[in-house]
Amino acid sequence: MLQIEEIKQLLEMAKLDAGRREAILGQQYYEAHHEILQLRMFYFDEDGVLQEDTIRNNARICHPFFTELVDQQVQYMLSGADEGFIKAKKSVPELQNELDIYFNDDFNSELSDVLLDVCTKGYGYMHAYKGSDDRLHFQYADSLGVVEVRAKDSDDHCEYIIYWYVERVDKGNKVVKKIQVSDSEKTWFYVQVGSGKIEIDTEQPINPRPLYMFTKDGGEEKYWSPLGFVPFFRLDNNKKRKSNLAPIKSLIDDYDIMACGLSNNLQDFDHPLYVVKGFDGDSLDELTFNLKTKKTIGVEEEGGVEVKTIDIPVEARKTKLELDEKNIYRFGMGFNSAQMGDGNITNIVIRSRYALLDLKCDKLEKRLKQFLKRIIRVVIAEINAKHGTMYTENDVFIRFKREIMTNAQDNAQIELTNAQRRQVEVNTILSLSNIFDNETVAKHLCDALDIDFEDVKGKLLTQDEDELEKVMQTLNEVESDEQKAEGNTTESA
Repeated sequence: MLQIEEIKQLLEMAKLDAGRREAILGQQYYEAHHEILQLRMFYFDEDGVLQEDTIRNNARICHPFFTELVDQQVQYMLSGADEGFIKAKKSVPELQNELDIYFNDDFNSELSDVLLDVCTKGYGYMHAYKGSDDRLHFQYADSLGVVEVRAKDSDDHCEYIIYWYVERVDKGNKVVKKIQVSDSEKTWFYVQVGSGKIEIDTEQPINPRPLYMFTKDGGEEKYWSPLGFVPFFRLDNNKKRKSNLAPIKSLIDDYDIMACGLSNNLQDFDHPLYVVKGFDGDSLDELTFNLKTKKTIGVEEEGGVEVKTIDIPVEARKTKLELDEKNIYRFGMGFNSAQMGDGNITNIVIRSRYALLDLKCDKLEKRLKQFLKRIIRVVIAEINAKHGTMYTENDVFIRFKREIMTNAQDNAQIELTNAQRRQVEVNTILSLSNIFDNETVAKHLCDALDIDFEDVKGKLLTQDEDELEKVMQTLNEVESDEQKAEGNTTESA
């Protein structure tokens, strides 16, 4: 097991990891905490000393494009989850009932949080544990609180996962941090208050706690067994575990600066400037007061007042903002709902606008399937152990059916065309029914109408047997009539 000093050292080293700093930055931008919030303005005073300008307007507005792009990808990836995306093959239909117990709405909700971490931080974790129903359950684990310990980095040369989270904040802003250290057999529980020492968590009745505990025949004595794997599964966004923020961060920052600069200009120069010549007075405050209230001022005979306005480059800033927005959605590979079209919104146009988002989701889908297969493998092993079955992960397939908005009129036209095509196919098959046998005709009809032929085949066999029985009964009746006729002829002779 890891010693407390090892745990402390590993947690301190994790804080210095460059990947973790990038993950924190991605989380900040998802929560709309951009670098623009740190923007400060300075000027040199008359003595040449740099001073912060606290008089001028300094609008700091965050534009959360990254939040929209991440939510788009996560929700689009799981848009067809209501129908389920983990399915048993038709050869083992009874397996589907077992899979539905594990991969239900709760699992989809936890998976959504994992995908959110993957997109914002570059990687996400799912935690597995045994529930009170003696089944595996899966729960999202914040990737910023997970530290992987390789075998070569621990004194006992075993692999561990350190997972910490903030449980509560006590009086005096003392943060109570819970720390769990897990291997393939047990979990050790620790607690840390503020920046104090890491201590054993005395609130846990069993510490260390086996990952799998159970009783036999309703008894009170508890037994335990190893799970056989470290109960954390990691999903990476890409090979380098980079978040989706990297390609568009500079564009978002530029958009913030341009938009806030325009806002500052409008507020700083929203009033005209008055150039006064030959002012006959002693106080500029008096001059300003007269301009605001009386709208008049007194000047000498050769004096005068000129009103000056400053032209703000609004069009240039608007053009730059539009260009930045376009590039954010292009390089962020998202769907721009504000994109203008020519008014002809067909299904082809809609799909073309989803092209970049589809491409981004296709890349993530490959890694997501690998991630889910690792989870399916342990679920299948548990099902086999409980029911004595011999299922394999090859009996399960994963299929994501992403949903997009469509044009109702186009959909109706497509359905009409498909119905007409099926009608032509059916008529053609029926016209050849006198050439082929009934089974061949039925098979082609089932293919055309998308019906399971095996279900229809059984009914055909039943009908054939009934018809054969009727024919045999008719033949027997005819034979009986002939015998009666022969008997009557003999008696007449």
